Amino acid sequence: MRCVIFGATGYLGARLAPALLAAGHEVRVMARTPAKLDDVPWRQQVDVVDGDVTDRERVRGALEGQQVLYYLVHSLLRSDFVDFDARAASIVADAAGQAGLSRIVYVGGIIPDQQELSDHLASREEVGRLLGKSKVPTVELRAAAIIGAGSASFEMLRYLTERLPLMVTPRWLRTRVQPIAVRDVLYYLTNAAELPAEVSRTFDIGGPDTFTYTEMIRKYAAIAGLVRRVAIPVPVLTPWLSSHWVNLITPLPRVLATSLMDSLENDVVCAEHDIGEHIPDPPGGLTHYEEAVELALARLRAGELQTRWSRRGDDDAPSRPLPTDPAWAGGSLKEHVWERRLDADAETLWQAFEALGTVHGWSAAPLAWVLRGWMGRLGGAAKVHRRPPHPHRLHAGEALDWWRVEHVQRPHLLRLRADIALPGRLWLELSAHDDGDGRSSFRQTTLFAPHGLAGEALWAASGPVRDALLGGIARDITSAVQRRAGAAVFSEVRSDGERHQGAAAAFHRVPARSR
Repeated sequence: MRCVIFGATGYLGARLAPALLAAGHEVRVMARTPAKLDDVPWRQQVDVVDGDVTDRERVRGALEGQQVLYYLVHSLLRSDFVDFDARAASIVADAAGQAGLSRIVYVGGIIPDQQELSDHLASREEVGRLLGKSKVPTVELRAAAIIGAGSASFEMLRYLTERLPLMVTPRWLRTRVQPIAVRDVLYYLTNAAELPAEVSRTFDIGGPDTFTYTEMIRKYAAIAGLVRRVAIPVPVLTPWLSSHWVNLITPLPRVLATSLMDSLENDVVCAEHDIGEHIPDPPGGLTHYEEAVELALARLRAGELQTRWSRRGDDDAPSRPLPTDPAWAGGSLKEHVWERRLDADAETLWQAFEALGTVHGWSAAPLAWVLRGWMGRLGGAAKVHRRPPHPHRLHAGEALDWWRVEHVQRPHLLRLRADIALPGRLWLELSAHDDGDGRSSFRQTTLFAPHGLAGEALWAASGPVRDALLGGIARDITSAVQRRAGAAVFSEVRSDGERHQGAAAAFHRVPARSR
């Protein structure tokens, strides 16, 4: 079938497009900023239309010749999202009726009976009602919290759990939630394209488990290997007040956190499972909450750092981060960057990388070796002094003292992962970029994915140590290049910062020239 997705750069839209392609459908997407799709692996397999849902002419053009419209537009980051979403839905519904579509599929929120709705849930319900007025058969799939890396609901859960070992629990943390794994949402969405025309209604969709939000936090902590979260009930603390401290401890935008927390005033539990009469449950059944969380955390728990947006099977799993996800998605990733430009080519710089810790050692940073050995013994690691079998040609998986070679992209990128016990995962990236005229740029990046509050505290407290030890490593590399080529250092840049796994598409890139 010919399917068009509105909201293709959003959380569900970016994951639905490859699912529809895999099911054999033709896919068109409309995006206000098509450049956001440049890094997705399916970019060349879809028809991309530049347009906005409030532009009538663009909407009509995007719907022309299509059969199924997936409407996945949410604008919670706007303060006027209620009015904006209603206006957009009215424009799209009018155009859909004129285009002769066979179906509209929309994802809204579960609407509890006999409860005053938050603005967020009321808006979701109104958008569904407006789309239904198009006279095009419309299926509205109503879901609660969607579990998968990049989902706003999941990311708020992630940050609250990892950064708050002690929680006060206002009434909204005791509301009941029926979460659903993102892969199950995509299963329903993909199969909804084939529903017969007489099926035009709302369906509640949810996973097999129902918990309070506090129980979801505690289960997340157990799966992530964090200490049990202590909850202290309090009689007051509204979602609006809570959103302010959530804004302080998480990178989620305040307007988004406020809308999500307002919705937590409502129980969001499926009132029916009628969808099963038209779309059977996925093979093997719906995904339990614990498994959905494990899938969302799988890459980082396994010690993997996303190096590229690979087109190979499991790397495109919908529960993993994608390059279209917002910058705050995917969990914290701290970074310390040291950049230098050298009067030597990239090949000479690469030779210095591969000599590290082997025949030459890190002579400029002896304290770093002592510290790593001490930390390793504290973590129960055996006292060993490991060397790779080929000192001038490193390979992924080899041991380099207290580091493990994780990724080699010769002659541009070497990534080492710390092979010692820490409250988080630590990587060291060494990258080389040929600037021409016999010059090169050297970037040394330390990346740390903190594990709970202890990891956050370790990073915050280790600033002076990082600067001294990592600076020693950078100086050692520079000295090695100077010995080999008589090179001079003619610029240097250092920086500390934080990014998130959702922005991981840039991890594999060789560095831009230092300023």
